[in-house]
Amino acid sequence: MLSSKSTKKLLKEAEENGPYDLIIVPGIPLEKDQWSRTMKARVYWSKYLFDRGIAKNIMYSGGAVYTPYVEAEVMALYGEAIGIPRENIFTETKAEHSTENIYYSYKKAQKLNFNHIALATDPFQTKMLRRFVRKKVSKDIDCIPMVFDTLKTMEQTMIDPTINFDSLKVKDFQSLPEKQGFWKRLRGTRGLNIDKTAYE
Repeated sequence: MLSSKSTKKLLKEAEENGPYDLIIVPGIPLEKDQWSRTMKARVYWSKYLFDRGIAKNIMYSGGAVYTPYVEAEVMALYGEAIGIPRENIFTETKAEHSTENIYYSYKKAQKLNFNHIALATDPFQTKMLRRFVRKKVSKDIDCIPMVFDTLKTMEQTMIDPTINFDSLKVKDFQSLPEKQGFWKRLRGTRGLNIDKTAYE
C-alpha cells in the first residue's frame, strides 16, 4: 500500500495538474445488499475530488462480478444520493477485474471525448495498478489515491443512503468463479483477458 506521505504528494500533484476531465473509480461488490467500507470510501473520495474541482466528471467501473448487481451502476446511485450531479456521473459495465476497470474505462472515456484522465481509488489498489496503467493503458493517466486523513475529517458528514437496487439485478446471474476457472481468473487479474476491441 502507498504511504500516507505518498498519497498526500499525489493529491498535491493532482491539484496542480487538474482539473481532470474525468476520474475513473474501480468497482467493488455490495456486501449484504449494502455498500462496504471500501465502496463507501471510493465513492466519497470521488465526491471530494469533484467538490474540490479536481475532477469535472466521474466514471464508476464494474459489471456484476461476484453479486447479481452491476457494481458501476450501484456506485453511481450512491454517488448521486450523496450529492454528485447525475449529469457528471458515467458508468462502464464490462469490467470484471481491476485491470479491466482502468482499461475499459479509459477506452470509453476517449469515445466520450474525455482526454485528461486520472485513476481515483484506495492506496492499495493504486499501488497494484500503477505499473499496469503506465505500461498497458496510457502514461498520461495520473493516479489520485485517497488520503485517509482527509476522509477521516469527512466522516461526521457522511451519510448511508437507503437505495433500492432491484433494477440493477442481472437475470440468470453467474458469479465470476462459476463462469471462469482459477487460471482464467488469474489471467484476468493480470490484464490478460482484456477485449481490446471494446469501445472501439
